[in-house]
Amino acid sequence: MNEPLQEMIRYPASRILDVAKALSGDLRVRILEALGEKPMSVSQLAEALGVAQPTISINVQTLEQAELIVSTQGANREKICSVTCRSIQLELPSKPGDGLHPVESIHMPIGMYSHCSVKPSCGMAGKDGTLIGSQDDPRVFYMPERIDASLLWFAEAGYIEYYFANPLPPGVELDELRIRAELCSEAPSFRSDWASDITVTVNGLDAGTWTCPSDFGDRKGKLTPERWKSGTEYGMLTEWRIGHQGSFVNGVPAGGTSIEMLQLAYNQPISVRFEVKEDAVNKRGLNLFGSHFGDHPQDIVLEFIRRGGDS
Repeated sequence: MNEPLQEMIRYPASRILDVAKALSGDLRVRILEALGEKPMSVSQLAEALGVAQPTISINVQTLEQAELIVSTQGANREKICSVTCRSIQLELPSKPGDGLHPVESIHMPIGMYSHCSVKPSCGMAGKDGTLIGSQDDPRVFYMPERIDASLLWFAEAGYIEYYFANPLPPGVELDELRIRAELCSEAPSFRSDWASDITVTVNGLDAGTWTCPSDFGDRKGKLTPERWKSGTEYGMLTEWRIGHQGSFVNGVPAGGTSIEMLQLAYNQPISVRFEVKEDAVNKRGLNLFGSHFGDHPQDIVLEFIRRGGDS
């Protein structure tokens, strides 16, 4: 059953970029034209427009994200597309930040760090489970191939530091900064009783320490390649949050660092460091998982929650 067609959809200023992106491609406009009279399947669109079906699918997804079309499943499990409205109304931004989403996210591949300090045992693996360079050789962490890492690790004390761009324009106030990553301790092979104190610092200020209980290898990671046979398999998705009231780790108060103390500036990078400190009680390294290893299909995520956005 098709969704009822609306005469008009009103988009707030925060959706302008989504709609503009969807309407900026000639093929996507032609898809809207083709759907103007009746719903069509992806294969029918491909035939009518003379374009390969995978290309149609990618562009349909962009139109769906902007809510300009909606898709349902047909009788033969084929995707049936239809337009959602006859016209749209865009609300123009009136002050800094109006044109942004309430939550702006940056996804950082784990191999794109800016600084590090590691010592054996250490190493990296690509998304297919093969080692990058030689295991237990810290020089690997300075090789250009590091950008392809989907798992990296080091023992005892050390750190990996990333620089993020600030996507927000001047004058936009933030309520919160969030950092999420999948991590665990680092033991020879793996060990369930192997706690490590992993601290995140932002712009040099502590955002809190999380004590990981284990180097997890008791089962296969949901995303970990089959050819990976070196012990560590998955980690725990852990979140650091810095707001007006201080910092939190997995929702638990973790310190007095507030978002105001970070002194964020639109033209200055934001440093995020994952560290096991030399004076840590549990100094047992870390494993950091990318989008093709472990249990969670993500790299490092930095979220900017602006005033009036999601909590």
